Amino acid sequence: MTSEVLQRATPAEAEMAAAAHQCLVAALDHSKADYIDVTLDLDDDSHEAPVLKLPPRALHLLAHVLRSMAARQPLMLVPQEAELTTQEAASILNVSRPFVIKEIEEGRLKHRKVGRHRRIAFEDLMAYQAASRDKSRAALDELARVSQDAGFEF
Repeated sequence: MTSEVLQRATPAEAEMAAAAHQCLVAALDHSKADYIDVTLDLDDDSHEAPVLKLPPRALHLLAHVLRSMAARQPLMLVPQEAELTTQEAASILNVSRPFVIKEIEEGRLKHRKVGRHRRIAFEDLMAYQAASRDKSRAALDELARVSQDAGFEF
């Protein structure tokens, strides 16, 4: 898999990221442009500052990265068409590798075999994660309903 892991930001980086995120979001909120010019300040007086023309969608992604950095959260960028190993899938789901294998064997998580190895499409992993979240939310709602019917207050 070709992914890029952005490690937790230092406090100084988090502060810079928070300020940059605020500026970027403010600019994007007021812009309906097809592209946005970004001028780079390279601290080099001998040349004109380069200007990048960027699509707003790219800047929305950058804003997301900056927000994660400001919160000092690690971030992993994964191409949507990527295939993951069972260990990579377990890391993303924050579960053990044997749990992922059990979910595969019980037919709850799609995969394909490459030789003896299992590969999970990133898209399938995200669908599994969303379905699991929905199932958990429904179970909690049911528990709250049963608790209320039984007269428990919380």
